[in-house]
Amino acid sequence: MAPTEDRTTVDAQGRGRADNIDPADQWVLNPDTGEYELRLAPSAAQSAVPRPRRGAPARGKGPGTPKTPAPRGPAPEELASDTLPGQRRRRGTPEEPLPGRRRGRTKPRKGKAKKVLLWTGGGMAFVLVAVTAAGYLYIKHLEGNVTTTDVGSAGKKGFSKNEAFNILIIGTDKRTGKGNTGYGDTGSVGHADTDILLHVAKDRSNATALSIPRDLIVNIPDCPTKQPDGTTKVIPGTRNVRFNTSLGQDGRDPGCTMRTVKEVTGIAPDHFMMADFNAVKTLTSAVGGVEVCVGKPVNDKESHLKLPKGKSVIEGEQALAFVRTRHSFGNQGDLDRIKVQQQFLGALARKMTSSDTLTDPGKLLDLAEAATKALTVDTGIGSVSTLKDVALELKKVPPKNITFTTVPVLDNPAERVKATVVLNEQPAQQLFQMINDDVSLSAVKQKQKQESAAVAARLKGSRSAASDIRVDIYNGGAPAGSAQETLSWLQNNQGVEKSSQLGNAGKTLGRTTIAYSPDQADQARKLADLMGLPASALQPGTSEKNAQGLPAIVLTLGKDFKGAGVSLTAPTKAPADLQKATADKQVCST
Repeated sequence: MAPTEDRTTVDAQGRGRADNIDPADQWVLNPDTGEYELRLAPSAAQSAVPRPRRGAPARGKGPGTPKTPAPRGPAPEELASDTLPGQRRRRGTPEEPLPGRRRGRTKPRKGKAKKVLLWTGGGMAFVLVAVTAAGYLYIKHLEGNVTTTDVGSAGKKGFSKNEAFNILIIGTDKRTGKGNTGYGDTGSVGHADTDILLHVAKDRSNATALSIPRDLIVNIPDCPTKQPDGTTKVIPGTRNVRFNTSLGQDGRDPGCTMRTVKEVTGIAPDHFMMADFNAVKTLTSAVGGVEVCVGKPVNDKESHLKLPKGKSVIEGEQALAFVRTRHSFGNQGDLDRIKVQQQFLGALARKMTSSDTLTDPGKLLDLAEAATKALTVDTGIGSVSTLKDVALELKKVPPKNITFTTVPVLDNPAERVKATVVLNEQPAQQLFQMINDDVSLSAVKQKQKQESAAVAARLKGSRSAASDIRVDIYNGGAPAGSAQETLSWLQNNQGVEKSSQLGNAGKTLGRTTIAYSPDQADQARKLADLMGLPASALQPGTSEKNAQGLPAIVLTLGKDFKGAGVSLTAPTKAPADLQKATADKQVCST
């Protein structure tokens, strides 16, 4: 229970008698819990005998009250049910100021301000947003700004602080909002114009922001989509179409885009964040502009962007023009525009997390408003408290280890006039596998990702002949028929004749494993080689007996199984020609 002095301050604050104390300044981060709590200065001594509680009076409007009207929230008595009233005073006697407090706005203490990083997008992709704590009522007000969409089974129901996570950031080309109808295509339903799949590593040491070209030819799967009346409609999938039609076309929602990403990459987005053109304008204005650099003067007639060679600070309409420009950069195509957008996002991230922004309460409050109004998210992260959790996890990633890259693609060979692209299969699949296996693209030390010396040593040593391997095969989460497929492949293609498949395992496994006794280590190593399994798949311990009563190692196919003969060893290096950039360095667009 809080001290009596603290309770009096809460009571006075609720009745408009807190002598210019801003409620926002009294919410601070508790480093032990990661949550924000009221921390109040002691007030005058309490009367020993409390007077009866009266009905809740109207809120006061002191000079420290935020300008943005807060929605109706709990009365002070609900915020602290054991609050005691202040001392009695005679009618007409002026109130005494709280001792120890100076008039005027309280300066936030360094290291105690709430720094919430929200990754979102608008017309281009995602941004970092820093937000200070503004008290219970202001948080509820911010929550009212956020729009949510129920994507059903396309996403997760909640957010885990202890796992790697994937957020699909969608910048839609919908022309809603003040001043946006002049960009043409005013009737657009809002396609997935710019898309970034943000993967954040389990240990928060790094993150990968993977841009997906809007003109990538893909197969869009069937999409169960929630309708306004609460029913679910299945929108039929289409083959060999542009990726951007996964949103808006035929009534598709962001869940359809999430399903399409999984179809193309094998990486399942957990959540999505979406915004339109206004996000770029409002967020860049909220931070007072973002510094960009161009390698030559720009005078683009299509986007109306005019910039001199070198560095410039842009915001609002000019910032939107910058991320929409493609005729002035590279080969004037969408792939070069993606590079420009990535450079812009790195600059915006640096500005959002600069000391100039984080120590300016006005900027932080403007950012809170702009970011939440710009966002549409799935219901799994639709509350401000959950967005805060996401943001605090993102905040742990060093900017130098946030890598921007793009899906490897080739010009569509089916076209004479090159307008679309297709996957460059080998490097694309290698990249997707790295992301799925939580392997960093940056030069971060992989202490928690690298297998320990003891685990790596399991693959060191002699190998038996394939014909000497005795193995029982179980399906522990792989697609139906995988155990029989593997049995046939081992017997007919690899010479592992002493093998049997025994149906489903007793439990579901995320990863394929080989269990063996110490005297079967040479067989286990050989089988791991044949299956393309990493050292971590080897599980020394005990084996079982096969149908002939002889010891047999146990191969259990997990959810990661991709087919007989398909290696499950994660690549440790990015594809040779992969385009990369990091969030900590400025690059001039050319």
